[in-house]
Formats: sequence, structure tokens, C-alpha cells
Amino acid sequence: MHYVTKINEFEGPLDLLLHLIKKSNIDIYDISLSDITDQYLEYIHQMEELNLDIASEYLVMATELLEYKSRSLLPKKIEDDKEEEDPKEELIKRLVDYKKYKENGLSKEQCEKFAKEDTKKEVADGVQTFNYQVNSMTNTNGQAPFLSVCMYLGETDEYKEELAMIIEEFLNQRILGFKNEKGVYITPAFPKLLYVLEEDNIHENSKYWYLTELAAKCTAKRMVPDYISEKIMKQMKVDANGDGQCYPCMGCRSFLTPYIDPVTNKPKYYGRFNQGVVTINLVDVALSSGKDLKKFWKIYDERLELCHKALQARHERLAKATSDIAPILWQHGAFARLPKGASIHPLLHGGYSTISLGYAGLYECVKYMTGKSHTDNGDGKDFAIEVMKKMNEKCAEWKEAEDIDYSVYGTPIESTTYKFAKCLQKRFGKIKGITDKNYITNSYHVPVFEEIDAFSKLKLESEFQRLSPGGAISYVETPNLQNNLEVVLQIMKFIYDNIMYAELNTKSDYCQKCGYTGEILIDDNLEWYCPNCGNRDHNTLNVARRTCGYIGSNFWNKGRTQEIKERVLHIDNKDYVEEDECKCGCEKHEHSEEKEAVTSK
Repeated sequence: MHYVTKINEFEGPLDLLLHLIKKSNIDIYDISLSDITDQYLEYIHQMEELNLDIASEYLVMATELLEYKSRSLLPKKIEDDKEEEDPKEELIKRLVDYKKYKENGLSKEQCEKFAKEDTKKEVADGVQTFNYQVNSMTNTNGQAPFLSVCMYLGETDEYKEELAMIIEEFLNQRILGFKNEKGVYITPAFPKLLYVLEEDNIHENSKYWYLTELAAKCTAKRMVPDYISEKIMKQMKVDANGDGQCYPCMGCRSFLTPYIDPVTNKPKYYGRFNQGVVTINLVDVALSSGKDLKKFWKIYDERLELCHKALQARHERLAKATSDIAPILWQHGAFARLPKGASIHPLLHGGYSTISLGYAGLYECVKYMTGKSHTDNGDGKDFAIEVMKKMNEKCAEWKEAEDIDYSVYGTPIESTTYKFAKCLQKRFGKIKGITDKNYITNSYHVPVFEEIDAFSKLKLESEFQRLSPGGAISYVETPNLQNNLEVVLQIMKFIYDNIMYAELNTKSDYCQKCGYTGEILIDDNLEWYCPNCGNRDHNTLNVARRTCGYIGSNFWNKGRTQEIKERVLHIDNKDYVEEDECKCGCEKHEHSEEKEAVTSK
């Protein structure tokens, strides 16, 4: 078959393909990848023989067609638990979209412009549908599913522009909020948003800096996204190949350990899972020792071994399970693609899954044993580090003996904080500064009532995050920062350079009775009320607070409510006046290359 049409008569390779399809008198949907590829290549070869210049885009399309043809001839396979797209369907979609614009008499440039606009609308509709479906799939407790969306540009090179478009839409829609039954846009708890700070978005001259500015706006209004530092995470999560990895957490803070698939020799994170967690109450260990250091370490060893036995019980129970107990998880790709009746036992060893040793109350433990906080950069901190190292040593010991990925995990204890506190009071009474509250401190966190500036807090807690490889998150408590986004951006930059995973706790409340949109307060009786009209009806108050990772919106027990009430701000809205000595305690004020619009408390 010969064609005399010159290549410069076409506006691009898709235009040429439409011409060939029309010449063959076939419908777009009936094309043969093999035939259309052969015809296209024949045409290109003829142009080459005539010594005609061929634009590179035509050669790129030739390469793509050859790839499509090759893929269509191969048996369908599954890679990384994802089914490949049909190459024929890919090509047909591109041709149909192009034909739609072409028939309206549009130029190539106009086609591209309108195609992008159509794509943006499709993305917006898709994100909106996703968000509303998540928030309508309620369980028996009236809560949305615990879902996270990770916004990481580094996951792709080929489709980075498209990914940026999706990230932008997720942020825009979260800024808008979720319309409740009263028609008011409020802060939804889910999906949880994770935003990865990376070289492509962390500097003002970065290509995707606009996304980071949008993320700051979203954080100031809706408390999300949370922030992962690609820089720090790649330092902390190094796999067996020696490569640093960046990947999302499970839930609010649980991180998998680095893992190399033995078949592909490539890192794998999606589809893996955690076998469960057992949490040691460090406050109980300390109080049981009576401040006797030798006795403390003896009891600590005993309690760690008790946790170990509990984790082994979890593991052994799972080891007896087959894929039939949850086909979606084990047979259809959520966790694995095992045959019916197959044991899940192999997935519990070799690092494919993790199992977590949790801990709570490090602050109270250290305070009781040393009389100091672990923020003192002296005896208190040294003792805290020693306690953390001991947990990591035990996990390494158990892992070596059993080939199970034990890891140290900073338990969120959303409701357990109250249960632990009540048990401690029952056993030991109310000890000032230790058990005289209705809560104990989460994991390694600086206690909520301790005065400390944002940068010092993040810098200190970064050391403890490194000792919680199974999961950890830090936060900064802030006022309403919607009119001071520079503060948010400065904290984000500091996170990027100093800590793996952190978040900002802002305020995002609404009173349905009077329309008040400021902070809903807590009185001395731990009851919530609107400071504008005095409304105390939980059914007409929309309160969103972060309860150690997740945003909660359905109120809390007395212990957690007291903890929320006693939180001090780590930053305020006053203008920052740069001084010779850095406010965050480092030798050089690296996070203040420009004047900061923040003041440390």
C-alpha cells in the first residue's frame, strides 16, 4: 500500500493515524494494532526514502506503536499487583479524543488546550466522587473508613504533570471542605492526606512550589496534609540494595520496614502489611520500680518479654489462617494473590510484613525516674534515649531469632491514653506530675503542657523518630494561621531538613446554631461550648481536632478531652525579629534564610 500524502500535511502523528484509518475504511474501535503499526511504519519509511525531514514526534509515535504492538502480542501479566492497561484501549482513547477536537476545526495547539481542560474537569469530578464516597461509606460507629491519600511527585517521572494535577485537585477540594447535612462546608476526617516534601516542591524556585503553597493554605484551614520529608526518610529507610526509599505510612503513623522483593530485586511497599501491635506502658514500669534503677531495668526486661509473648500469640494465630478468610486481602491483590485455601504463613516472615512493639508514656517514665523531662538535653534525655535503644535491641534480637520483622512503634493510644491513666491511678494513686491527669503522654512526645517552641520541639523529636522505625509522627500546635501562611511554609521547610514525618494542629470548628467559625472551647468541666453563643449541643457543634495522627470529629473521652484542653501553642502569629542566637537552639539559623514571620513562644 502506497501513500503520496506528504508528512507536512498532517498536524501530528495522531492526525496521520486518523488518515490511515480513514484510508483503510475501518472504524477507530475496530483497528488492529498490528496492521495500523505496520501501515504507520511503512509511511515513515517512505518519507525517509524521499529524504524528507521527519519531526521527532512522529518517530516517538513509531516507537510507542511498536511497544503497543509488542504488548498486545504478549500474554497478559500482573506486575506489582496491578493489571496492565490494554494497549489497544490506550491508543483508541487518544485517537477518539483527538478526533473529537479535530472535527470541530481546531488546531493542534487548540486541541491540546481543550484536552487539558477536559482532563482537569475529569480529574475534578473523579476526586469529588472519591471524597464523597469515602465520607458516605460509614461503619456501625458512624465513622468514615480509615483511608490515606499520599501525594508524592517522586513516584513517577512519566506522568508527573498529571500527578501534579491530581494533587492540586485534592488540595483544592479539601480547602473547600465537605458539605454536611446543613449545607455547610466542614473539615472531614478522611481521607487523610499525606504530602511529600521534595526538591521539586520545597523551594520558591522549584517547579511545583505552587503545590506546596496550596498545601500550606490547606493545612492552615483544614489541618491536613501531614508532611513527609523525602530527604530525611531516604536517610532513615535504606533497603538491602543500599538505596534510600520514600513511601507512605499505613494509617496515621505505622511505617513498614524497607523490603526488597526477592523475585524482582526491587523495593516493594504497596500491598504489604502489619501483623499487629502490643504496647508497653512505660509509666507502669517506672512506678513499679520505686525509682530503683536496677529494679527498673529488671522489670523493663520482664515487661518487654511479656509483650514479646503477646506478639508471638498474634503471629501464631495469623499463621494458621488461609487466604479464604479474606479473599479481597489475600486472593485479589490487596495484600497478595494467593490461591484459594493457601496459607498466609509465608507472608509473615522474611520482612514481607512487620509486627510492632508499641510504647506509651516515655515522658512520665523519664520524669519519675530522673525528675526531669526528656527535653532537658541532660539526664532526662539520656535516660529516654537509653529506654528507646533497649526496645530496638530487643526487636533486633527477636527478628534475628524468628525471621519476623519486629519494629518499635509509637502507639497513638487515642482512647488507651485514658484507660492507661485510670489503671495507673488505681494501682499507684495520684502522683503529682506523673499520674494526676486523666491521660498519659503519647509515645516519645513532649508533653502537651510543656512550653517549647515549634522548631526546638521538631528538632528534639526527630531524634526519637529515628528510634521508632515502626512508626512515629510529631506535631506542632498552632493558632489559626489562615492569614499567616508564611509561618506554615517556614515550618514545612524546617520539617524537610530535620524530621521525617510531622503535622500542624490548627483549629477548624463550626457552630451550626450561630454560624461561628472560630475555635470551639472546653470549659473546666471538660465540656465543649461555642464561645459566641454558648451552644453545648454536640449534635450542632462541628469540632475537628487531631488525636495523635488522625483528625477526630466525633468528640472524645474525658482523658483525651483534658489532653486537648491542656495543649499549649508552639508558635504564635507575631512578627519574628531575627536575633543573633537562633530560636530553635541550633548553631546556625538555617531555616531563616529570609526573615521569618513567626515567633517562638
